[in-house]
Amino acid sequence: MAEISFDDFLKVDVRTGRITRAEAFPEARKPAIKMWIDFGCEIGEKKTSAQVTAHYEPETLVGKQVLAVVNFPPRQIGKFMSEVLVLGLPDENGEVVLIGPDGDVSADVPLGGRLH
Repeated sequence: MAEISFDDFLKVDVRTGRITRAEAFPEARKPAIKMWIDFGCEIGEKKTSAQVTAHYEPETLVGKQVLAVVNFPPRQIGKFMSEVLVLGLPDENGEVVLIGPDGDVSADVPLGGRLH
């Protein structure tokens, strides 16, 4: 594993956002879901797609808080422009489980909050 400096880490801008809209993405090569994520006033709403269909349906994602890298350049995925990279971890079968603020905390994390 290659080491990075703390300054390298600070270049990766990971923020919290709330999924406001989600829909199936049947045009993708692998099953995926399109998501629109609100990152608050400073960043606004950004869109992405993710291969998370093993654990999520589009309607179950709306309202969920997630973490995403917001400073990657946009990437064309078929006819869809992905603007951020949502973060997840693989389950025991390699399927993506989205990560976000602790669901046990009674208060939401403010939208656009930066990962420390």
